[in-house]
Amino acid sequence: MKARPICLLAQTRRARPSCCSDSSDGVTITSHKNHSPRSFSVSAFSIAMSKKVLVPVANGTEPIEAVVTIDVLRRAGADVTVASVEKQLRVVAAHGVKLIADAFISDCADAVFDLISLPGGMPGGSNLRDCKILENLVKKQAMEGRPYAAICASPAVVLGSWDLLKGATCYPSFMEQLKSFASAVVDSRVQVDGKVVTSRGPGTTMEYAVTLVELLFGKEKANEVAGPLVMRSNHADPYTIAEFNPVDWISDSDPQILVPIANGSEEMEAVFIIDVLRRAKAKVIVASVEDNIEVVASRKVKLAADMLLDEAAKLSYDLIVLPGGLGGAEAFTKSLVLEPHGLLKGKKATAFPAMCNKLSDQSEAENRVVVDGNLITSRGPGTSMEFGLAIVEEFYGRNKALDLAEVMLFTYP
Repeated sequence: MKARPICLLAQTRRARPSCCSDSSDGVTITSHKNHSPRSFSVSAFSIAMSKKVLVPVANGTEPIEAVVTIDVLRRAGADVTVASVEKQLRVVAAHGVKLIADAFISDCADAVFDLISLPGGMPGGSNLRDCKILENLVKKQAMEGRPYAAICASPAVVLGSWDLLKGATCYPSFMEQLKSFASAVVDSRVQVDGKVVTSRGPGTTMEYAVTLVELLFGKEKANEVAGPLVMRSNHADPYTIAEFNPVDWISDSDPQILVPIANGSEEMEAVFIIDVLRRAKAKVIVASVEDNIEVVASRKVKLAADMLLDEAAKLSYDLIVLPGGLGGAEAFTKSLVLEPHGLLKGKKATAFPAMCNKLSDQSEAENRVVVDGNLITSRGPGTSMEFGLAIVEEFYGRNKALDLAEVMLFTYP
């Protein structure tokens, strides 16, 4: 697997990019096609076969839960189909993120899947629940003994209402509702009950997705996929954000933030950043570094920006954030300068483990998030939530970051 560094540049005090028309408050995503994870018995023959996965999406779907699941399963080699339960392929997910599915759910009505995974979010969960074709698909999945899974609101709102749960977990505010449907309700970050997997919310999605990889492909493949994600081995493990040369990150109001994207950008990192910052009410503008609005991200998910970068350059920003992905990072160096142009010189920073040798100062490279003055860097997909919350803290204060972390079910130091 190619190394995919995450290198993120923060420039405060109304910095202008070196290279945005009115912007829509969204990014369009087009897909082509802990409990610690438990061990499953999977035959060598079944591991060798291609695994077909269905991820349905709806208006109001939680984008982190959809995109992270798609990303991680595709890293493992699964053939993931994203299906819209709406009347159009494009759905408007939470926080203004727009997803364009591969197919309508009706196109999948007669298909057989090795796994069906339901993202959460509201009213996304209700919209999934009200789709009769999806209900028939998942009930058939259960009747024939094939795995199915749900996260956040969907265990209670969707699977519970369809009477497809025994032992399960879900987002805290839906636990009482879940008790009406499940015989055993637990507060585990990820719960495995036979071939049914449930999980709690955005902050548990990576653990959930890796558990699904283990269910389909076995423990060895799950470990292989989890390593490059730079996940914490245990969510409760303590960690710190290394900070040097502190300065005030000042904005007159909610900060205006630029998130450039390019072919090969890491879609998981981009969506984490956009989601977290928009939850904090930051004004996020997504700009394409390419010649057109759409870019093809690292896991073949297409993202459509609000505008091209040369138009975005007409505005000013309190922060510029660069998601990782090796192809995307290489494109950024041609327009938004990083290490090859000297902006990291004399700065403490971190990066994806395989790329740390390119840092001019490697003394803090083992840290998950490093802040040095007006520069903030982070290590990879598994540190994206920490990175986003650290930005929130710089602009809005620690209490705001802690409140967001609690809502997203994430432990923030």
